[in-house]
Amino acid sequence: MSLRTLPLLFLNLGGEMLYILDQRLRAQNIPADKARKVLNDIISTMFNRKFMEELFKPQELYSKKALRTVYDRLAHASIMRLNQASMDKLYDLMTMAFKYQVLLCPRPKDVLLVTFNHLDAIKGFIQDSPAILQQVEETFQQLTDRYGGLSDGEFQLIRQTLLIFFQDLHIRVSIFLKDKVQNSNGRFVLPVSGPVPWGTEVPGLIRIFTDKGKEVKKVEFKHGGHYVTAPKEGSFELYGDRVLKLGTNMYSMNRPVETHMSGASKNLASRTQEIIAPNPLAKEELNFLARLMGGMEIKKPSGPEPGFRLNLFTTDEEEEQAALTRPEELSYEVINIQATQDRQRNDELARIMGEFEVMEQPKQSASKGDDLLAMMDGF
Repeated sequence: MSLRTLPLLFLNLGGEMLYILDQRLRAQNIPADKARKVLNDIISTMFNRKFMEELFKPQELYSKKALRTVYDRLAHASIMRLNQASMDKLYDLMTMAFKYQVLLCPRPKDVLLVTFNHLDAIKGFIQDSPAILQQVEETFQQLTDRYGGLSDGEFQLIRQTLLIFFQDLHIRVSIFLKDKVQNSNGRFVLPVSGPVPWGTEVPGLIRIFTDKGKEVKKVEFKHGGHYVTAPKEGSFELYGDRVLKLGTNMYSMNRPVETHMSGASKNLASRTQEIIAPNPLAKEELNFLARLMGGMEIKKPSGPEPGFRLNLFTTDEEEEQAALTRPEELSYEVINIQATQDRQRNDELARIMGEFEVMEQPKQSASKGDDLLAMMDGF
């Protein structure tokens, strides 16, 4: 397991979350100033300097529930509110998209290019906010400093750590199913065509050498694919052509997206068990959550502008049905703190978790488009 994996996991999942929110805000014709405020608030919180300091400290990955808790807090860093069923759906889309990208990375080091693609798109969201843009560029510099000199073996360990984290997630996503890159059981299809990793040759030739390193024979074979040589290596600079398209915004076109649990009840049960165990509030993860979420420094919404509820389902009825079928063990509204050896840390985490409570917004006479209840009708 690599102790350098957490920043890449967090930044890429966060980038996917912003893609989804941006696409739906535009699709529902949300006023530009309100949409911009949502994205700016989330990005500013996501790239908070104190938070990034905690994130980049060498540490093991924690349970899915612990990380999910961080994204719950991040998603509610602005005036937008989601109930638990919608947050589930948002998180499913985020995780499956990044899992697909990690699986298809031509070489382990390219996971860094995937991260840079996400950061490039995030910079595009905040071009009119120089202070937030500087936060993102500082994080880019941290990534370059921490990961730029790593060996291929270290990147391979990072990729393995990410794949282990995602290995039991097989949620079907409509975009992937329509593009035939995902099977009906939720597993991804690996391509046998396209450019090979930078610095490697197209398969089809075996060279045989003596023990002295002299080439004595060549044997050709049919590989069954349609591979080509990589045109050039992607840029690892602040601005440049990444070449690799993994990690770019697949929601740039207005495409409806649905998620479906593969294997229904069987997978749902295993998913529930996977998320609730091990206990994410054991001492190590308790410390992690309190430090990481405490570093977010979320500001309370100010001014007369009310919060709004965001729905990731086609209708309110679908969202309500999803909430009813959601296992009780997956509820994040109340977290029982089990660790007892660190009272101060428990109290701090309890205070932080108390801020997660999402109050229902009062019903208004405005249209459904105005209060955004149908904002995610494409998902």
